Amino acid sequence: MTMDYAGVTPTALGTDAIIAVASAIIDAEGADALTLARVSSELDVTQPALYRHVEGISGLWRYLGLQTRADLARKLTEASVGHSSSDAVRAIATAWRTFGRENPGCYRSTERFAVAGDPELEQAVQRVIDVLVLALRGYRLGGDEAVHGARALRSALHGFVTFELGDGNPPPHDPDESFDAMITLLCLGFEAGVQRGNDERATSICDTKDEGGNE
Repeated sequence: MTMDYAGVTPTALGTDAIIAVASAIIDAEGADALTLARVSSELDVTQPALYRHVEGISGLWRYLGLQTRADLARKLTEASVGHSSSDAVRAIATAWRTFGRENPGCYRSTERFAVAGDPELEQAVQRVIDVLVLALRGYRLGGDEAVHGARALRSALHGFVTFELGDGNPPPHDPDESFDAMITLLCLGFEAGVQRGNDERATSICDTKDEGGNE
């Protein structure tokens, strides 16, 4: 299968061009189709020329994971603009699921390497979490609560999309209904967190007043 890569020529060869070609291959044909020989053939360059830009096939997969997370963060940022609280969560969730469906091979590339211990991968994941934290600011969650909430949201969305891409949600239940139910439960949880925080603050104020009255 020969693909058309407009603007990508041997003289334009670089990491970005290699990643673009590799992304197209795995999204169209799956991970097994990705080899350095295939990429060099699509770019009409020798395979050794690729090694000037990527450290073998494992280095290429790592770059794909980095790029995919950067693309996901950008899509989530765009989706969250103008939304707050539950509307922001639903917009983010829909964008996340759509991204996975439109980029199935690239999305699965994020599972190839452990994140912890790799500064670049850690930063790439943190950028995604930062977007989620901003999306949750309408709930007025505290610092750690916001981070935990963002991690929970990320885990739920990544898990659902991963199952969906791997046909891991068997019938008879409609996956769209399951997805909507999951988002509703998450939003209820965030709202409950806000109420719990309000109750704790109210209790703290009452305790302070009581202590002042007993002095």
